[in-house]
Amino acid sequence: MTFEELEIIDPILKALAAEGYTNPTPIQEKSIPSLLQRKDLLGCAQTGTGKTAAFAIPILQHLYNDHRNDKGFRRIKSLIVTPTRELAIQIEESFTKYGKYTGIKNTVIFGGVKQGAQTEKLRKGVDVLIATPGRLLDLMNQGFISLKNIEFFVLDEADRMLDMGFIHDIRKIIAKLPVKRQSLFFSATMPLDIVQLSQKILGGNPEKVTVKPEQTTAEKVEQLIYFVSKRKKPKLLAHLLKEEVYESALVFSRTKYGADKIVKFLKKSGIVAEAIHGNKSQGARQRALTNFKSGETKVLIATDIAARGIDVKELSLVINFDLPNIAETYVHRIGRTGRAGSSGIAISFCDVEEKPYLRDIQRLIKQRIPVIADHPFLNDEIDEPQKKSVQPHKERRHARQKHSHGEKSNSSNNWRRKQKRRR
Repeated sequence: MTFEELEIIDPILKALAAEGYTNPTPIQEKSIPSLLQRKDLLGCAQTGTGKTAAFAIPILQHLYNDHRNDKGFRRIKSLIVTPTRELAIQIEESFTKYGKYTGIKNTVIFGGVKQGAQTEKLRKGVDVLIATPGRLLDLMNQGFISLKNIEFFVLDEADRMLDMGFIHDIRKIIAKLPVKRQSLFFSATMPLDIVQLSQKILGGNPEKVTVKPEQTTAEKVEQLIYFVSKRKKPKLLAHLLKEEVYESALVFSRTKYGADKIVKFLKKSGIVAEAIHGNKSQGARQRALTNFKSGETKVLIATDIAARGIDVKELSLVINFDLPNIAETYVHRIGRTGRAGSSGIAISFCDVEEKPYLRDIQRLIKQRIPVIADHPFLNDEIDEPQKKSVQPHKERRHARQKHSHGEKSNSSNNWRRKQKRRR
């Protein structure tokens, strides 16, 4: 199928052609016809499946057809709310690209920077507003933003929104929206709390679109595991970054402090890398992301939340320096190198404490990840701190087995009989 067959208007087709887009991704093919009919939509899709275009194209088309002859001050008619600054900027860039021949104006607002430049654009009038929840509510309270003219509302990355504690902000925003509107709700996962939130936002009978099940990403990305002690992980990372051939590498750290430590170690090893996480200023985060996208920096160290806004077409390598403790997060991470049908390589480090995480991941993706058994930093023994934590755990377990059912329990009697035989 082509975009022409989806009945996209010429100004948008021209913009898509300029970007090299001719065939829609599955979520675009499934979503766009329903959205052009002004139906509400509940979408379950991972980042990287093309969902931004899936909602941006119909919104731009509706605004162009409905308001191209409007004169005077532009009022906000479409609102897209997303959890992170990076993702908000990425969505704003997409609206600018797809709508450059429509005359529709958009802007983005987010926290962490002074509001002057953002409020100046709002004063001039915009049709589409992309926002993070905190800055949106702040500017609403100051009187810079009114939502009474909203015709199209999108809540993107809803699961991450809840993870970051934005649920109360989202409820406040929803309360200010007009009842009559088209609503779109996107989430990579659909646990019960996400389903309940979607029911408050959407109408009684929304269209439902699910694409790219969790296993699909795992199947198309080449995955490898290195068993390595925690203290040897930095050396193994530096070794692989020097040995592997890659266009760009995204390295995941579980913590912000850990990300900064990795950058410092790589710098000492002669490898240029930058970190992106919540403790960095907005300017520093944006510079690191720009350098990474342009290829000036080939290695970017990121935490999960910051990585949601990273969209690099030629990302060939993802490295899990720390395995995530939630299996679905692993799939989202490695999907960074499997964007819109492409393939890539995902390498994971696993220390002793992370082996339960690995078991959960392999259970979710329904496959065994190949292990690289021969490398210079093999985990031949447990680190001393880990030894100290393992032994007491075993002792407590034996104590529970001995005493849990009292002196007459079978397990206790069997244990005593074995001790007598040993004597």
